[in-house]
Amino acid sequence: MPTVLCYGDSNTYGTMPMTSREAEGRYPVDRRWTAVLGRELGAGWTVVVEGLPGRTTVHDDPIEGAHKNGGRYLLPCLQSHRPLDAVVLMLGTNDLKARFSLPAEDIADGIGALLEIVAGAAAGSAGRTPRILLVAPPPLARLDMFAGMFTGGTEKSLRLAGLYAALAARRGVEFLDTSQVIRSSDVDGIHFDADALEPLGQVIAGRLRQMLG
Repeated sequence: MPTVLCYGDSNTYGTMPMTSREAEGRYPVDRRWTAVLGRELGAGWTVVVEGLPGRTTVHDDPIEGAHKNGGRYLLPCLQSHRPLDAVVLMLGTNDLKARFSLPAEDIADGIGALLEIVAGAAAGSAGRTPRILLVAPPPLARLDMFAGMFTGGTEKSLRLAGLYAALAARRGVEFLDTSQVIRSSDVDGIHFDADALEPLGQVIAGRLRQMLG
């Protein structure tokens, strides 16, 4: 029975597009893209969902807290859910926040550091490394209330897929560019509309079936 870990931020958690900073709704559990993934893969698969709103690649958030650092929790997460057959890694959107002042290349390097953690965790069967699907989040869409928070982020977000693809090729991991499948919502520019969840879950399921047979 293959086990897949989905490690990400609010879009893995299931946050709905926000109409205000206080209106942080969450899609019902059966509608999230991770639920679609589970249905598509079928009863023989286990999907472990580890999504945290605000999670970065490897950076403590000076406002939201050090626990938003994806590098801090990844190793214990991998070891607590082992043995894992695959890890779906989709992070980078929160690194675009102006408070981090990161060029796109540094965001990709943060992803690279997470790949190193997975490679060294011995979290697969018999201590092997799980297969990895590196997923580039779609570029930011129209920003309104989050425009200041993400100043300069839109331009950088357009470069992430290319940088992630090159990183995946160097590290020998699988890659998916979500911008070929979905786009970020124009409601808040960051999260996924309801009609994006089904196609995203389906395409990731297809890639995992190809990877694991």
